[in-house]
Amino acid sequence: MQLKCVAIDDEPLALQIIEKYVAEYPALTLINTFEDAISGGEYLKLNKVDVLFIDINMPDITGIDLVKSLADKPMIIFTTAYKNYAYEGYELEAVDYLLKPINNLRFGTAVQKAIGYYQYKHADTTNEGDFLYVHSEYRLIKINIKDIEYIESMQDYIKIHILGVAKPVLTLMPLKSAIEKLPASKFIRIHRSFVVARDQIRSIHNRKIKLTDIELPVGTNYTDFIKEWHK
Repeated sequence: MQLKCVAIDDEPLALQIIEKYVAEYPALTLINTFEDAISGGEYLKLNKVDVLFIDINMPDITGIDLVKSLADKPMIIFTTAYKNYAYEGYELEAVDYLLKPINNLRFGTAVQKAIGYYQYKHADTTNEGDFLYVHSEYRLIKINIKDIEYIESMQDYIKIHILGVAKPVLTLMPLKSAIEKLPASKFIRIHRSFVVARDQIRSIHNRKIKLTDIELPVGTNYTDFIKEWHK
């Protein structure tokens, strides 16, 4: 495995540090660096890379806007001196978000995340049907499908509620995409905002279903839901 990397930063010293750190990892090859985002963006549109280290606050175009403009996005590791861009990085499903000055240990953590995600994307997926993989809080999370109680839609995001876990997993994914990854025999959509595990439904009454500790509404197609439920 060899990951091709590009670094974009308007500070030459920052590029030197990234170049030094990348050289310490045999799995990484830094194929180009750019001191302005426009030149870097043009290069990325014509050349496929695996990992992009990119500063956010640059004078010509921000790293956020450059990443948004890319049709084929590599794995993104943002580098910045400002904490207030973390949310934008999260929305773009960045692998990690490094605050300057970047130390070697923290850089290594970001690299391991990128390597892990690459290995997942290129692994044998024979048994993938047993798990759901999602990005959450700059991590790739592996969720056992049998542990999912229900999934709740929040516009562009979903909350995955897991049995025995108090805090749901929040990830940028439409509910429709999540449904496509789940076995239809084990999950049923009860509402435009909810999908539930069939074996977690305890009762159905007055257009509501009862799970272990919560009641959820059934949508307007209640009759269709009852027919589907009894299949």
